Amino acid sequence: MLPSIAVIGSGYWGKNLVRNLHDLGALKCVCDSRIEVLQEASKLFGVNTCLSSDSLLRDDEVQGIVIAAPAAQHYKLAKECLLAGKDVYVEKPLALCVEEGQELTDIARRHNRILMVGHILQYHPAILKLKEIIGSGELGRIQYIYSSRLNWGKLRTEENILWSFAPHDISAILYLLDEMPSCVMTTGGSYINPKIYDTTLTACTFESGAKAHIFVSWLHPFKEQRMVIVGERRTAVFDDVETDRKLVLYSHRIDWVNRLPIASKEQGQLVPLPPEEPLRKECEHFIESMISRRTPRTDGNNGVMVLKVLDGCGRSLRAGGAAVQVDLPVPEYIAHHTAVIDEDCQIGSGSKIWHFSHIMSGSKIGCHCNLGQNVVISPGVTVGDRVKIQNNVSVYTGVILEDDVFCGPSMVFTNVINPRSHVERKHEYRRTLVKKGASIGANATILCGISLGRYCFVAAGAVVTSNVPDYGLVMGVPAVRVGWMCVCGVRLHDDASRMICTACARKYMIVGGDCYEQAQTPREIAVA
Repeated sequence: MLPSIAVIGSGYWGKNLVRNLHDLGALKCVCDSRIEVLQEASKLFGVNTCLSSDSLLRDDEVQGIVIAAPAAQHYKLAKECLLAGKDVYVEKPLALCVEEGQELTDIARRHNRILMVGHILQYHPAILKLKEIIGSGELGRIQYIYSSRLNWGKLRTEENILWSFAPHDISAILYLLDEMPSCVMTTGGSYINPKIYDTTLTACTFESGAKAHIFVSWLHPFKEQRMVIVGERRTAVFDDVETDRKLVLYSHRIDWVNRLPIASKEQGQLVPLPPEEPLRKECEHFIESMISRRTPRTDGNNGVMVLKVLDGCGRSLRAGGAAVQVDLPVPEYIAHHTAVIDEDCQIGSGSKIWHFSHIMSGSKIGCHCNLGQNVVISPGVTVGDRVKIQNNVSVYTGVILEDDVFCGPSMVFTNVINPRSHVERKHEYRRTLVKKGASIGANATILCGISLGRYCFVAAGAVVTSNVPDYGLVMGVPAVRVGWMCVCGVRLHDDASRMICTACARKYMIVGGDCYEQAQTPREIAVA
């Protein structure tokens, strides 16, 4: 049975993804902020439509989400989808910086989700054939690759031409050579908008001795998409604008006559290719990866490699075209020099640890956490991803903080119910669980042995002595529930058994005294 897939963004390129997924029988819903686009999709394909991606995240029937929104939205949307348990296909680029791309890749790995990037040339029959030809040795040692991707428009404001056009050629070159460039040099020009490059030329150097030039521009009077691969024995030319002669091999050679080089030309040899649409093959691959749970050819790691090259090109541009190293070592986490980090503790990538904090042996801290000044993480403590612990907080043995927890300044955890300084009670430590998204206000105290529910909210100064339900708002000494809180952090207004957040429109229901987020399907906000 085919998985159900939704597409976010049915614009310039997204509409092609919508068409292919519909033809493959996997399209369930189209999401776009423009009503007229949704009306057209509903008319052409007869599928559900919605104006907000939030409804897709809460729809259990949607298993995969294809993101074809503007590049500036790729990271945020992909992160939300992965954390909601969806498999994700992101159009290139994966994100607009290496760190964000790596974070998405880490999230997909930890949550066992498929993350695929739309590097379409790696599904093009000509590039696949070229990979086979290079692997067979028919071209000999690869000496030089030149690629040009030129057109008139489409101008963009959220990313420059380098990030808009070059990812295609970079991904193809990395795929064909099976190696990263050691350094790059990039120059360019800004003619329409002083802050946006309209044309760039990048020179790449590889450890194998191969060189590559990548020329991209959206100020060219006609469309040109060509790649030339020069080998010791033969030269291959891939011209994607051509209809019948997309891939041609040439046996041109250099003869030395009287100690002078003479160029000798030979007739080109046309390489037959199957009549396959690359985008359809790419969509098929995403569906197959979802079903088989196998890593896609263009997975998150592949997307990050392209981002690293783009990052190097950007650094070279800012340095006036100077040669820069591509794959700079990035520290997994950042710790202030006054922080003490014991051996045998785990700290995830992107986390930050500030002044005078102490991370003790045997503790585990997830990715992209922020630990403020004078924070102590005791042995055996587990801290999830994206947790924020403010100044002067000690997280004692027995405490578990799930993802997205917030601990306010000087709030207090305990781990023994009846402490005495002269009585050893380490074997009596009680477990305290703070579930995903919970927030604890400044100076609050949490007695051990209880659980704080998902997205609950503990007011500043409260003393919590019993379990707090999901979404519960508690305050006072001892703390009592006084209301309910939305996932987004806005207080809900009681309306019998049904509540709607005034900020994000999430819906909740009270059943048996407990609060539940009500699933909202795309059909509820469908555009006829």
